[in-house]
Amino acid sequence: MSVPAAAVPSVPTTTAARPRTSSSRAPRASRARHAVQPPLLDVPYVPHAKHPLPPGRPREWYITHNRRLKAMRLAIALLDAGVYVPTQANNVRIRAMAETVGIHPPSDTTCHMVRALMRYSR
Repeated sequence: MSVPAAAVPSVPTTTAARPRTSSSRAPRASRARHAVQPPLLDVPYVPHAKHPLPPGRPREWYITHNRRLKAMRLAIALLDAGVYVPTQANNVRIRAMAETVGIHPPSDTTCHMVRALMRYSR
């Protein structure tokens, strides 16, 4: 079984700044012809910088928000693993995927939300 993209640890990307000189620049047409870009699926996942959640909301809002984020991560991991139909995603399979990806085991409510996301994304 292949590992879904969500389970691949993120690698910070660093680019070394090269000094630009007028002689090192190639014409635009030749650069485009010889430029080899990796396919988008082979680029490692790098998460966005986290921002603090807004203060002053009821506790239930934060619980629901985090539950939606977890369900979204699990749905993406299942889709990457080849589970495309909500009926294939039972609680055991969803919890096994959570363990593979490195997420705490989801509750029954979160598993239901994962299936709902898969159903409505069709």
